[in-house]
Amino acid sequence: MALYTVLNLINIIIQIYTWLIIANALMSWLPGAYQSKLGQIITRLVRPFLDIFRFIPTLGGIDFSPLVAIIVLEMAQQGLFAVFRLLIN
Repeated sequence: MALYTVLNLINIIIQIYTWLIIANALMSWLPGAYQSKLGQIITRLVRPFLDIFRFIPTLGGIDFSPLVAIIVLEMAQQGLFAVFRLLIN
């Protein structure tokens, strides 16, 4: 039961972090959003992870690193569930 609780907590954290990445990407469309207090907090939380994926070239001025970061998070989440299923059986 404790393993399920830990897995559920990790799942919630991954989901919240995914939403923070989406919020960070959407802030680029709003003038001054990065300079707001909330924008600064989100940027400080998300930028270190997004910087890992900055090697991906932009196409037409669109940065695809947030999309790749979300895909990596989802893959990690699915891997975690797969390991959990193995431990239960």
